[in-house]
Amino acid sequence: MSPQSANQNETPLPKNILDPVLMVYRSTGIGIFGVLMRWGGMPLEKIALFLNSSQVTGKNQFRQSIQLTFADGALAPYRVVGRTSIAAWFFQYSVMGMAFQFFDRALSEAFGVRPMYYGKELMDDPSIVTSSANEDMGTKTRFAVKTAMAPFFAAYLETAVANRAEVERFFGPKKFAHMERQLNWNTARRFLGPAFFPGCTRNVIMCNTTFIFTPVTYRAFFPQEHKSSTSLFWFGLGSNMFVGNVVAITQQALWGRSLDYMAAGENGARNINYTQVIKDGLKQEGAKAFFTPPKWFARVLMNAPAQGLLPWFYNEVLPIGEGPVINFTKSVYGAISNGASSSNDIKPLVAAAPRPELATAPELATTPRLK
Repeated sequence: MSPQSANQNETPLPKNILDPVLMVYRSTGIGIFGVLMRWGGMPLEKIALFLNSSQVTGKNQFRQSIQLTFADGALAPYRVVGRTSIAAWFFQYSVMGMAFQFFDRALSEAFGVRPMYYGKELMDDPSIVTSSANEDMGTKTRFAVKTAMAPFFAAYLETAVANRAEVERFFGPKKFAHMERQLNWNTARRFLGPAFFPGCTRNVIMCNTTFIFTPVTYRAFFPQEHKSSTSLFWFGLGSNMFVGNVVAITQQALWGRSLDYMAAGENGARNINYTQVIKDGLKQEGAKAFFTPPKWFARVLMNAPAQGLLPWFYNEVLPIGEGPVINFTKSVYGAISNGASSSNDIKPLVAAAPRPELATAPELATTPRLK
């Protein structure tokens, strides 16, 4: 390696460059991870969507949902996946990751508190690392408020990006296009899509589980001698299955029932009345309309492979590539910095020639004009 390239790699990166670079890297990795996992799990997603709707009732609901999923053949679940869904999956996960990082860091700066734990920080021994223990009550309160706000904003953006495509996969592109024409919504409502409220609430729950509950509880309560990449993998999966999805399944059921209510209009579409949806569900099936073990199990099958493995992927896999990304950025930044400094050191080789009129008649430049 030449001395010049060594100096480029040793050039320190300003924080206002390093933070955005890492944010983009992590968000892109999360987006690719999300696309691969969600596409591979499409049959599980369709089973979960049918099971958490009003299209299956009575006994053997799991069997009914499987029959509906594969009614048009083994590849039927994949036929509803279009370019909109691929893009939505990527942006859903990348936006969720980027939005949480952005809001967590921005709110941490605004509130004067530390950002959420990440990467190797989860392996710290909380009994030795005492920085948080020395914080006063005001700092702890600001940290708690910031921690509650960041997942909410991130989940709102995630839902805005992904909800419409998710509804399209629920109905199928042709049927959903017909329903949108019947409803004649404005641009903003069409962009957010139907059943936005329960979708957003579900994502708030899952974002909290992935980026708050899992890292905080693993770092603070998991036995120090058993902390490892493998244990984080299983801990994150367990948190997703037995904490996040136990609560989120109620909102997933409300989302599915809201879409069924919407499709039951006279012209094939009507606006959603959430109060009526909840009343109808409780009247027909009681609490089972929004939570049953089969509904939870189907939701886990759909969600756990992608969302449940995300804490492990985010905190263990993504940091592996951060070193090369930082070194590459340092090289580019160093080359630009060295090029800029070199151009500033260049001096003109030829002095500017004097203007003939000034050289021959200097008195014109100094003698005032007579009025």
